[in-house]
Amino acid sequence: MSSTATKPPGSQLSDALARDRLGVAAIVFFMMSAAAPLTVVAGVVPTGLAVTGLTGIAIAFLAVALVLAIFSVGYVAMARHIANAGAFYAYVSQGLGRPVGVGTSWVALLSYNMFQVASYGGFGAIAEPLFADWFGLNIPWWALALATWALVAVLGVRDVAVNGKVLATLLVAEIALTLVFSFAEIGADTFTASTEALDPGNLVGAGAGALLVMAVTGFVGFEQSVVFSEESRDPRRTVPRATYIAIALIAVVYAFASWAMISAAGPTVVERAGAEGPELFFNLASDQLGSTALHLGHILFLTSLIAAMISFHNIIARYMFSLGREGVLPRAFGRTVPGTGAPKNGSLAQSALGLIVIVAYAVFDWDPLVQLFFWGGTGGGLGVLLLVTITSFAVIGYFARNPQGEDLLHRVIAPVVSSILLIIMTYLAIDNIAGLLGVEEGSTPALVVPLSFVALFIGGIIWGLILRGSRPQVYAGIGLGARSATTAGGFAAALNEPEGYR
Repeated sequence: MSSTATKPPGSQLSDALARDRLGVAAIVFFMMSAAAPLTVVAGVVPTGLAVTGLTGIAIAFLAVALVLAIFSVGYVAMARHIANAGAFYAYVSQGLGRPVGVGTSWVALLSYNMFQVASYGGFGAIAEPLFADWFGLNIPWWALALATWALVAVLGVRDVAVNGKVLATLLVAEIALTLVFSFAEIGADTFTASTEALDPGNLVGAGAGALLVMAVTGFVGFEQSVVFSEESRDPRRTVPRATYIAIALIAVVYAFASWAMISAAGPTVVERAGAEGPELFFNLASDQLGSTALHLGHILFLTSLIAAMISFHNIIARYMFSLGREGVLPRAFGRTVPGTGAPKNGSLAQSALGLIVIVAYAVFDWDPLVQLFFWGGTGGGLGVLLLVTITSFAVIGYFARNPQGEDLLHRVIAPVVSSILLIIMTYLAIDNIAGLLGVEEGSTPALVVPLSFVALFIGGIIWGLILRGSRPQVYAGIGLGARSATTAGGFAAALNEPEGYR
């Protein structure tokens, strides 16, 4: 089979992504690599403990998993009707209207890019002292970040199956080590089973929003199953299976590992997290397993960050491809690499942005760990929470107009329940954003992070409305992806839609 599809006459589309490349396992690897289990357990959780002082993270992981599982009932049902690498963008466009869909796409690009560039900062900051310890080399963080940037840039224009194999190898190793270390911590002399980490009361008390955003950050990537729907085999079955498997695995690994770490560290876990940072998880385990295990943990922690970079790079490139082929972004972004079907220009654009951020942080001597890794990951988590919430309402809107083929649970009950829960989570997250970032109420970061999403969302809506008036044929194809067979067909379909949707 050819790696790219032939464009129909008069098509609005540019090139097509490679078909039939990914099965359930490969998509799960992409999803969980973006989630970066070891990075979250050893990096995000201790940093979050130190910044927020909140220890109920294990129950927060389980609660978020439940909400996302309910959301996924309608989400994967919609995937049976729409196959589009734009995922959230495509769903919102067809559920709430094209202008709102464009606004959503801009929020998605910012959110995923925040995660991507945050990974570069985390890798450089954590690798710098390790390389000095291992090899006696004093390499600045930005040089190490640039080395991984180059690797990700090269893989970004390779066959998606190649990326999947790399991620599979890295992911299996890091999950195995996370579980081994967690069991070792249970055997520590200081271990006392923590009830605080699993107390549901943490989800309604002060700081609940901060806990939930921390937990959401750990699940980012679960939605990737739909991003890769155009490249998967039998997406009607592959997408739902991969989504539910990933959510379940992420929830179990995170909740167990964070509970074990908090229990092993004891009452001083917050103080130790502040003093030891990402080393806390490894130090607790190395007390039982020895220094060799400590070094292995550090190695896999770094490869976990690399896996996350690769995965997020693929997401961003496919979002830009989806927007480019439909003309929402310049058409050049809708081009693929001949023979591999990789989204070429979308990948190169993301690589350029990553390079700019690394250089800027190096030149201005900004903190790559707190101001890039933690703030970027936290901001990205809030952005994805906003995206999931909007998409949940889009699922309701889509099935209100297209009820055929789905039962009441998939098109009404689950989407409505998830929308209510997600609205509550979003409110709590925004209300606690200052505490989550570890800054004062009303400070610049506390204002800039949420307002940047609002500004981009409004800007995207305005751009969508401009396209409706100035480029109606482009506007007609928004969100239709590979189903936008011809400009004439898409335009005619748009004219027949209800006015509120258009």
